[in-house]
Amino acid sequence: MKNFDYNRASSASDALRLIESCAASKFLGGGTNLVDLMRENIEEPAALVDITGLPLRDIEENEDGSISIGASVRNSALAAHPAIRHRYPLLSQAILHGASGQIRNMATVGGNLMQRTRCCYFYDHAANCNKRTPGAGCDAIHGFNRMHAILGASSSCIATHPSDMCVALAALDATVEVESRRSRRSIPFTTFHRLPEDTPHIETELEPGELITSIVIPKLDAARHSVYRKVRDRSSYAFALVSIAAVLEVGNGLIRAVRIAFGGVAHKPWRAYPAEELLEGAAATSENFQRAADAALAGAEGFEHNSFKIELAKRLIVSTLAQLSAGGTK
Repeated sequence: MKNFDYNRASSASDALRLIESCAASKFLGGGTNLVDLMRENIEEPAALVDITGLPLRDIEENEDGSISIGASVRNSALAAHPAIRHRYPLLSQAILHGASGQIRNMATVGGNLMQRTRCCYFYDHAANCNKRTPGAGCDAIHGFNRMHAILGASSSCIATHPSDMCVALAALDATVEVESRRSRRSIPFTTFHRLPEDTPHIETELEPGELITSIVIPKLDAARHSVYRKVRDRSSYAFALVSIAAVLEVGNGLIRAVRIAFGGVAHKPWRAYPAEELLEGAAATSENFQRAADAALAGAEGFEHNSFKIELAKRLIVSTLAQLSAGGTK
């Protein structure tokens, strides 16, 4: 691990001042991903700005029905919060599907958004990786790519985003609230993470010197009828082959509201807009669920070892929507 300076921020303004004082600095929250990457000499910040003492640990229900979640809220606290469990069960379920209880007790909401891929070539210094070393190439494309992307990939990178929580937040139309020394702004969650294109090392829309302060989830009554499902190689402590966050509200046999997002299939949480457009107002039938699945995966492209994900994702959509239409949310 490279030597680094350590600074503990006393306020948001102090944190922003410290991060701007060194171009090669990083914010430190729970550190569950960043510190691992520093040990592997993948991340080599010259300085860390510890933000764990900032007042960003509240979960607040707002007058307009939305919920604001501070960036330093621990994942375990968010999953257990009564309003989250009741109003957005898919979010609580997604968090509980990720990592161990010990890691969830340390990991923060803001840090979860910023975690980096678990692609084995990204971690292997002997391999070519454009995400780790821009311009080096991507050994995953012609290598062992069973865990890799089938949607939104490029000739520069086929890595996938590892988060479970972020898939649920993408389905819920959340926004990311950020602050710098010059301004504050809101970023729609579905655009916060970037597709790889020819710059896979640039992973989010954050500008230098910006701090994530909170996540806001809008009021969505239909989200009470929601579920998160994850297909993985083993029952715990494994990243998704394919996961789905789905909201489905049905009345008189017709679909009143639907939200679908995937994990494990792309460089970012993948919102299945074509499937949603096809289902909105349609009958809640297995035939329509299958049509939606076909539409969601119409642009998918598999590689040597991961083409099975296309059919797997389709089946996961159909079975999940059938579960929700029958009243199942567990």
